[in-house]
Amino acid sequence: MDPITLLIVCPLVFLAMLVDAIAGGGGLISLTAYLVAGLPAHVALGTNKVSSAIGTVIATARFAKSGLIKVKLALPAVVFALAGSFVGAHIALLTPDGVIQAIMVFALPIVAFFVLRKRALDVPADVRISARKQIVIISAASFFCGMYDGFYGPGTGTFMLIAFTAAAKLPVREANGEVKCANLASNVAALVTFAINGAVYWQLGLIASVFAIAGSYVGSGLVMKDGAKVVRPVMLVVLALLFVKVLFDLFA
Repeated sequence: MDPITLLIVCPLVFLAMLVDAIAGGGGLISLTAYLVAGLPAHVALGTNKVSSAIGTVIATARFAKSGLIKVKLALPAVVFALAGSFVGAHIALLTPDGVIQAIMVFALPIVAFFVLRKRALDVPADVRISARKQIVIISAASFFCGMYDGFYGPGTGTFMLIAFTAAAKLPVREANGEVKCANLASNVAALVTFAINGAVYWQLGLIASVFAIAGSYVGSGLVMKDGAKVVRPVMLVVLALLFVKVLFDLFA
C-alpha cells in the first residue's frame, strides 16, 4: 500500500470522526479524503462504508445500552433502510465513475450546508401524532435516506434525524436511537453490496477504521463549552480545501 495514501486518508478519517462526534457531518471529510487519495469513486464509496459501519456499530451499541432504542420504531426503520441502501448502492455501481465524481462535487457543498447550518430539532412536548403515522413516516424516511446513503452517504444521519423529529414528531433524544439503527442498517447493506462487487479496498478501510474509532473516542471525550463552534470552522476549512482538490482532479 502506498504510504502517501495512508498519510492522506488516516489523519483525515481521524478528523472526520472527531468532528462527527462533536458536530456531525464527518462523512463529508472521510469520503472526500478517499477521493483525494486517488481511489476511484466507486471504491471510495465502498471503502468509506467500512469505517462508517464500524463507527456506527459502536454508537448504536451505546444507545442500546442506555435504553434509548424503541424496537417498535427501530424495526421498520432498519428494514426500510436496508432496502433503500441496497437500491442506492446498486444505482451507484451502475453509474459511470466520472459521473459519480461529478455528482459528488456538486453534492458536497449542498450537503455541507444542510449538515453545518444550525437547526432547532427538538419537538415541543405537546406535539404528537399517532403511532401508526409515525411508523409510516419513519419507514418512508428510512427508505429514501437509506437510498441516499447507498448512493453517496455523508449527512445521512442528519437527514434522518431531521425527518424523524420534524415529520414523525419524535423528541431528539428518542429519535437518535432509531436513527442510529437505521443508519447502521443502511451502512451494512451498502458495504455488503459494494464488497460483493469488488468495490472495497479492505486493507485501507480497516486501517482507517482504527483511526476512525480513535477520532470518535477523542471527540466523545471533548466535553467543553461551545465545542461545536470550534469544530465547525475547522470543518469548513478542511472541506473547502478538499473540494478544491477534487474539483481540480475532475477537470485536470
